[in-house]
Amino acid sequence: MRIQSVIHILGAIIFFLGISMLFPLGFAFVSKGEELFGLFLAFVITVLSGLLVMKFVKGKNDIRAKEGFAIVSFGWLMMSLFGVLPFLLTGSIDSFVDAFFETASGFTTTGASILNNIEALPRGVLLWRSQIQWIGGMGIIVLSLAILPMLGIGGMQLFKAEVPGPTHDKFTPRVRQTAKILWGVYVLISGIEIVLLKIMGMSLFDAVNHTFTCMATGGFSTKNASIGAYNSAYIDIVTTLFMFLAGINFTLHYRALKGNPLCYFKDKEFLFYFGILGAATLFITADNYISNYENIGTALQKSVFQSVSIGTTTGYTTANYINWSSTSQLILLTLMFFGGCAGSTGGGMKIVRVLLLIKSSFVELKKSIHPSAIVSVKFGDRSIPNDIISKVLAFFLLYIGIFAITAIIMSFLGLDIVSSIGASAACIGNIGPGLGSVGPVCNYAHIPVFGKYVLVFCMILGRLELYTVLVLFSKSFWKV
Repeated sequence: MRIQSVIHILGAIIFFLGISMLFPLGFAFVSKGEELFGLFLAFVITVLSGLLVMKFVKGKNDIRAKEGFAIVSFGWLMMSLFGVLPFLLTGSIDSFVDAFFETASGFTTTGASILNNIEALPRGVLLWRSQIQWIGGMGIIVLSLAILPMLGIGGMQLFKAEVPGPTHDKFTPRVRQTAKILWGVYVLISGIEIVLLKIMGMSLFDAVNHTFTCMATGGFSTKNASIGAYNSAYIDIVTTLFMFLAGINFTLHYRALKGNPLCYFKDKEFLFYFGILGAATLFITADNYISNYENIGTALQKSVFQSVSIGTTTGYTTANYINWSSTSQLILLTLMFFGGCAGSTGGGMKIVRVLLLIKSSFVELKKSIHPSAIVSVKFGDRSIPNDIISKVLAFFLLYIGIFAITAIIMSFLGLDIVSSIGASAACIGNIGPGLGSVGPVCNYAHIPVFGKYVLVFCMILGRLELYTVLVLFSKSFWKV
């Protein structure tokens, strides 16, 4: 492990994080907001800290997979630690643990909040709060491209196969070039959403903030009632569309923009993703029409929005789904585990893994009937190696195991069983709102301090695909 190289790059990450504070700082300066001095102080501390680390700790530019894992895991942690400064120094959040929870929730695009009155925050701080989700959203796509395939995390090799990337354990110019392309797609789609939301009636400020958090599937809003505050079918439609797009593998968007729009319908993961959200929407709409809404249009509007919001792990709300039937809530809970596609900004286990698990189950069923048959798991026209299937199964068991342990810890800390399950699923899946006392009209402020740290750990674990963090706890990882 080249420790100095890791520290040097962490310094660069901190420095560029500080530079990104210029956007909300500039907004506060132009609008003459009271948060100006606090944001300026946060900017100075972060930039100077990054520069000092870069100056006094030198490292090699030749970064291997081992350093990559450490940089990613500690990078997310350091961004969360320095990201608290705008909240603390402006007085927007009083305690460190709450500011750390809010910031980690932002960078991991979880969207779980401890704020009781979001609209009371200074606008420059609200912009920072949204911006950290936008940064974290593209960060996970670049991570999926450059780091996760090296670790051999089941399913991510398939994403690697769709994108020009490394074939050995070092970063290459080709990876950097692909990252630039994906950033370009991300910025382009974000720009389109800002324009459409503005046309549909949002202020430019709200349109920018909601675009940042929508494209990142983060879910932070400038309103206490989230998207529901606008009470607009048009805004709901635009937001639903872009949440859906954010949950798709971004390489498909790139191919579509290059003149191949049919690529979506040739991709097995996309078709399964579309089918799952479509089926969930139909069931929940029918259930809501029978149980909650007299108008089929209202039932459809609310059901589509919440299904896509939870299914893509965005976490916006237009309805208090805690008042829906237990059937609808269970469907939403299931969607929390599925998440978005590989190579998207969505969280959860990822659709590709769920699809591989289902296919693997059918293959095993065939083998039990015909023991001598040679049957392999197919993904499109490709046969999936057994080692990838094994890693998918291992990932699934780890994911469910960590979820179960977290739910037990939450119940031990005093949460009821529904809230414990909801908080655990929402944080490890990077959704935000859960069930029970952490539902869509509630927040995480009442969670005990220890519980908040546990949930932050789950957010980072879920965002970084478990192994990227867990590998750091292995002794062999740190051996030279």
